[in-house]
Amino acid sequence: MLENRPVTRSTFDEVMVPNYAPADMIPVRGEGSRVWDQQGREYIDLAGGIAVTALGHCHPELVRSLTEQANTLWHLSNVLTNEPALKLARVLTEKTFAERVFFANSGGEANEAAFKLARRYAWQKFGGERHEIVACDNSFHGRTLFTVTVGGQAKYREGFEPVPAGVRHVPFNDEAALEAAITDKTCAFVVEPIQGEGGVTPATLSYLKKARELCSARGALLIFDEVQSGMGRTGTLYAYEQFGVVPDILTTAKALGCGFPVGAMLTTADVAAALVVGTHGSTYGGNPLACAVSLTALELISSPDVLQGVAQRHALLKAGLEAIQQEFGLFRTVRGMGLLMGCELADTWKGQAKALMMAAQAKGVLVLIAGPDVLRLAPSLIIPEADLKAGLAGLREAVAELKASKT
Repeated sequence: MLENRPVTRSTFDEVMVPNYAPADMIPVRGEGSRVWDQQGREYIDLAGGIAVTALGHCHPELVRSLTEQANTLWHLSNVLTNEPALKLARVLTEKTFAERVFFANSGGEANEAAFKLARRYAWQKFGGERHEIVACDNSFHGRTLFTVTVGGQAKYREGFEPVPAGVRHVPFNDEAALEAAITDKTCAFVVEPIQGEGGVTPATLSYLKKARELCSARGALLIFDEVQSGMGRTGTLYAYEQFGVVPDILTTAKALGCGFPVGAMLTTADVAAALVVGTHGSTYGGNPLACAVSLTALELISSPDVLQGVAQRHALLKAGLEAIQQEFGLFRTVRGMGLLMGCELADTWKGQAKALMMAAQAKGVLVLIAGPDVLRLAPSLIIPEADLKAGLAGLREAVAELKASKT
């Protein structure tokens, strides 16, 4: 018989590894862009599970797909393939630059696969000297030892050294530094079109164009980490489409499964050929449950109505945030693309992002942070405008109350 004793926030401290510091309340139900906690209190979700629940909570079409697949086939192994994985891969290649797909369980795993592929491709084509990966300061690419090494935030590597060698970091959006860093030892340059965890900072068009030019000229692969910016988040299926810069490898996860764990690495047939049988794998990658849900999510998100709606909601969200800024002098900048928005705090509010997040939660609004100085919002792509307005109103109340407490 399953354990049926009640659990509370204190249970976390009793039984869980202390690498997280979750909020005091525990959500137990979600529908659309709202969630309810154990006490029945309602919240408007402007966090989206960190850009994951792109179609809101418990979207009926996703529930239907998961239920149908759960009653059909859960798991095989990679000794066999399965229909949902093949269908999802086919649609991904039809809708993107890619010709080949590798499925994993998360963005970190997708990036791990991308970095391994880049090194193996270069090893086959040029030899072992061409193994360096160039990445950006302040970037984030996952939590495995390899991906925290490539990520440009030292705090995630602290205490885990020695880390893998052969990784260089350059300032984000600095074209001269990038040109100096990509050499005949570089196998790949990896970049987020929008740095998410690093503060919701978009790359400039000229920077990404320069990256493509340098990689093509010097025989390095260009990798776009679109784990956070992908799946309609910016108003196109993937952000690279808006920049008009095509990578050699793209990683995707988060909203790919809209809450069901799944990740994917997309690439060309030529590059993919380096991963011959036995060189990489995943027990659960491409399992039928994940792929069935993801296929439905992909079909829904790539529809014109959803993608066009992102631009409309972006305008509403940005206007609301700028109104809060004008009233309270809270933000230095409001930046981002589509429904991935970052609000950098003004000097007088520096270090207060978490306090603002908690104040918003107290007003029934869930938001995110991206470091101590940036408030981050990543709501559902189909959030009703009424919910978006109500969420902004709650955020304004939280700011007003917090400001009053400081004076």
